[in-house]
Amino acid sequence: MATYHKPETKVLQELRDIANKLRIASVNATDASKSGIIMTIDFQELRDIANKLRILSIESTNASKSGHPTSCASMAEIISVLFFHTMRYKVSAPKDPANDRFVLSKGHAAPILYAAWAEAGLFPTSDLLNLRKIDSDLEGHPTPRLNFIDVATGSLGQGLSVGAGMAIVGKRIDKAPYRTYVLIGDGESAEGSIWEALHFAGHNKLDNLVAIFDINRLGQSEATSLQHQVEVYRKRLEAFGFNALVVDGHDVEELVKAFHEASETKDRPTAIIAKTYKGRGFPGIEDQENWHGKPLGTESEAVITTIRNLIKNNGPTALIPSKPVEEAPVANISDIKLASPPNYKLGDSIATRLAYGTALQKLAAANDRVVAFDADTKNSTFSDKVLKTLPNQFVECYIAEQNMVGVAIGAACRDRTVAFVSTFAAFFTRAFDQLRMGAISQTNINCVGSHAGISIGEDGPSQMALEDLSLFRSIPGSTVFYPADAVSAERAVELAANTKGLTFIRTSRPNTAVIYENDAVFQVGKAHVVRQSPKDQVLLIGAGVTLYEALKAADQLAASGVQARVLDPFTIKPLDSATIIENAKAVGGRIVTVEDHYPEGGLGEAVASAVALEKNVIVKRLAVQEIPRSGPPTVLLAKFGIDADAVVRAVQEILQL
Repeated sequence: MATYHKPETKVLQELRDIANKLRIASVNATDASKSGIIMTIDFQELRDIANKLRILSIESTNASKSGHPTSCASMAEIISVLFFHTMRYKVSAPKDPANDRFVLSKGHAAPILYAAWAEAGLFPTSDLLNLRKIDSDLEGHPTPRLNFIDVATGSLGQGLSVGAGMAIVGKRIDKAPYRTYVLIGDGESAEGSIWEALHFAGHNKLDNLVAIFDINRLGQSEATSLQHQVEVYRKRLEAFGFNALVVDGHDVEELVKAFHEASETKDRPTAIIAKTYKGRGFPGIEDQENWHGKPLGTESEAVITTIRNLIKNNGPTALIPSKPVEEAPVANISDIKLASPPNYKLGDSIATRLAYGTALQKLAAANDRVVAFDADTKNSTFSDKVLKTLPNQFVECYIAEQNMVGVAIGAACRDRTVAFVSTFAAFFTRAFDQLRMGAISQTNINCVGSHAGISIGEDGPSQMALEDLSLFRSIPGSTVFYPADAVSAERAVELAANTKGLTFIRTSRPNTAVIYENDAVFQVGKAHVVRQSPKDQVLLIGAGVTLYEALKAADQLAASGVQARVLDPFTIKPLDSATIIENAKAVGGRIVTVEDHYPEGGLGEAVASAVALEKNVIVKRLAVQEIPRSGPPTVLLAKFGIDADAVVRAVQEILQL
């Protein structure tokens, strides 16, 4: 990760104080006739900075021979006003928890964001010429490899959800005055996730959130659907509960006043609808199609000359970012423990989804930074146990899973919360892009999916998660838990809270017997052998409900004189390959896996990969091979070949090989 650092000095702080006085004077002036020279100097400097940022964006994209300078140009004044007038942050500590937050949802405009930080003094502007180079963290779209970036953006439509997550933490958890600003492209505003986030922010009255829409009219391949119909945007945003302000996005005075009004607005978020032009200030290119994602090349010299002639102060930037007015509270999210250990009796019949709710409530009671997010399934996932006892640590996201995941990613930024995100496991599929981007963002959220597999029964295939293990296993750096009983489920929740990266806990709807002692020790990547004998001839591996089918099959096989060893993997990723290989060899190299999941990407493939280079080890895999249907769970397990009888048949076949 690149770490840029700017040391503070007494002289810089004095300059900062002077700049703050100038800002206050300019905002308090209600019109140009009252502003005099103070407003002229302040605003002209902001105009100059905007044009300097344009030039830097042109130069950096030319150096890389790729990038989006025209998309940068439309937002230059917005960035200038935000970074050099409105936002309060420490340049020397970009991720200080007290800082205002900024999310560039239109991530392809990264060059101007990098330029703003360089112009603020975080690193030399000459570094911008390394844009998109293999040895530079100034990538084509922002990622947290840079210490001034909170989340990766570039897959459009996600930034506002992340910003809403940051804002709700500031308002409800931190109770701190920092504000969150999200810059959104008009093209990406066609994404449904933007409107999910708008509803969430309006419903929660996030008056510390400002959504800035860069209405530059042009998309990638053609004009946007609404083009410059800013009144349509305004009416829509007002309908979502926003204080919607239409401004000339190239007028720094209008922008200063709009951001000031946003800071004074209470009980509702603000949307600034900035009418802008793509390629602003680029002669022959401004507001023209077919310039998206193209460096200016041979056109750049003339464009830069034109822009440079508009700059009055060609020296160092006179405006210095303001520091936060108040520190954020200290947040300790390390070594989180259950408030009390599991308390079950062997043989008790408890659904792992219920044990998840119990464990989550215990974690939340032990640490006020544990926050539960749910999508109107809380009485099925049992995350409502947190709502009932610690309502301030529960966030209802309603049926908007994409936004829920994005909000949780935002809430987890800067280590402010430990976020647990719950819904039916099947519904995480619609948020896969948010999860994928979460991995790129180095997020630490915990996803918990209940109602997994055909064992949910009569609800039918639309509710049956049969792809979820594959989905979460494919995410780089993820950890995938699949607890079988209540004890292991509680420990999975505790472990997830302390595991870096994105985690997934798969919980089941049916009740399952408690098979572990309350003091059993669980670790990420460590399997448990739950049945064995010296004469075992085959290794059965099941997870969740199918672990019990494997145990039943072992009983049936024993009655016919065949001994079977049974293994509970606990985590599917990382898989305990060493224990699996050791036990497979101990039983003659024969393995049968059984899973309540499609064969692609699930438990069976994980086991097969683990033993792929082992000689004389074979794996027979049982999984759901077709789209299932409604029916009683036991009937479904039998019909689709993953019950105890199916395991017995598979063992008989593998013994004959």
